[in-house]
Amino acid sequence: MVKRALVSVSNKAGLVDFCRELVKLKVEIVSTGGTAKSLQEANIPVTLVSEVTGFPEILDGRVKTLHPKIHAGILARRLPEHLTQLAAHDIETFDLVAVNLYPFRETIAQAGVSLAEAIENIDIGGPALVRAAAKNYPHVLVIVNPANYKTVLEALKAGEITDDLRLSLAREAFAHVAAYDSSIAEYLQKQILAPALFPPTICLTGELVQDLRYGENPHQKAAFYREPAVAGPCVANAVQIAGKELSYNNIADLDAALKLVQEFADPAVVIVKHNNPCGVAVSRTSNIEKVYRKAFEGDPVSAFGGIVACNYPVDEPCALAMAEVFLEAVVAPEFTPQAKEVLTKKRNLRLLQIDPFSKFEGRGARFELRKVGGGLLVQEADEETINLNELKVVTQKQPIPEQLAELVFAFTIVKHVKSNAIVVTKEHQLIGVGAGQMNRVGSARIALAQAGEKARGAVLASDAFFPFRDTVDEAAQAGIAAIIQPGGSIRDKESIETCDQYGIAMVFTGIRHFKH
Repeated sequence: MVKRALVSVSNKAGLVDFCRELVKLKVEIVSTGGTAKSLQEANIPVTLVSEVTGFPEILDGRVKTLHPKIHAGILARRLPEHLTQLAAHDIETFDLVAVNLYPFRETIAQAGVSLAEAIENIDIGGPALVRAAAKNYPHVLVIVNPANYKTVLEALKAGEITDDLRLSLAREAFAHVAAYDSSIAEYLQKQILAPALFPPTICLTGELVQDLRYGENPHQKAAFYREPAVAGPCVANAVQIAGKELSYNNIADLDAALKLVQEFADPAVVIVKHNNPCGVAVSRTSNIEKVYRKAFEGDPVSAFGGIVACNYPVDEPCALAMAEVFLEAVVAPEFTPQAKEVLTKKRNLRLLQIDPFSKFEGRGARFELRKVGGGLLVQEADEETINLNELKVVTQKQPIPEQLAELVFAFTIVKHVKSNAIVVTKEHQLIGVGAGQMNRVGSARIALAQAGEKARGAVLASDAFFPFRDTVDEAAQAGIAAIIQPGGSIRDKESIETCDQYGIAMVFTGIRHFKH
């Protein structure tokens, strides 16, 4: 039974209606500052915390609830010895605590916020109240999320406050405080002038976006979480405007497609299948339909059922081209009204809109994490890029300027292909991909076979050096004109001499792009 509630919230959504219903249930409400004012303005009876403690709010509100008459009332178990102590000190128990915290994340997300301003928005009393109530959950209902007001009210009216409900609310409360503290720790880490690249501890938090139908396979359960206060064009911020619910594999492939398409400043289209690009095209033309068709024609078989990412708006001609074949999802900065009309006729096709890449600096997350048994692998994201001036020509045959630009294009793509990775491109179109093979020549054979006759005069990129000359031999037989690779093998000389033998130009980048 709930007789007394402490209510102090920054997020006042649903507050008045919730407290009005509590009053109808004859619950006394104790509150602070702005929350009390909101309730008073709604003519809801409320007792101020200062009236309970006999002590005013001081230090600009920094100290108001940190008092034995508050915390003892929350933490007391309903045991005779505890209740006797409360009575001796004239302390009443609280049966419900509804508290959420100062908007720290929202504060630091604003432009120009100083460190001092951010610090002032670190809640102290709120987390203490929440933790105390959650610890004593068998006796105190704790609510940190306004979405739970309805559930709690229904339970109170039915007189059925289950242990499971209490425990569920307590778990959410501790998670709420943990996420809050994690955001503060992350923010302060960024303020250190020379922060450690990898701090002694890392704090990971995520907000549930949705439960997914299943994971990679139907027998695996899955869900999608968003990092708090994430910004920029990414799959977590994409707004789905049409189509059926996203799957686990859809989200993974959308992420892969977006990471590659944002590498390009000119209009680009990327098609991803099973986390590897199967179609990529870039053009200086603003005709996005032409770019899409070029990407699709690179491998029409694999593109069937693929994920498409565009870095330019999708117009009606492009939409009509996309509608010719089955696709799982399309993501772009914008869809014209005519394009939406065309694509939404395919009821299951998922359409997602993101912010334009040009609005944001950088291309993605600074760190990548991978769960392993008992721990986490953490590394910097692979955002290393190359330009024409950094290429080192190592063969007698010199690549012409057009080939150099093509080589950079190919090497940009190979970074996003699972290792061992080989890609073949021609006229800024991906025409062959060899991904994830256990040996490099195997990947080369797959990529060159896919390219077929188009390989003649094309370029080949490798994500790592050639351990043997065999990949160069395969490339020569297919008619490859130029090769780009990191270099660094003890057999580099052999590969260079083989290129010279065939009249193939080869450049080294000094950068490896393993992607496991």
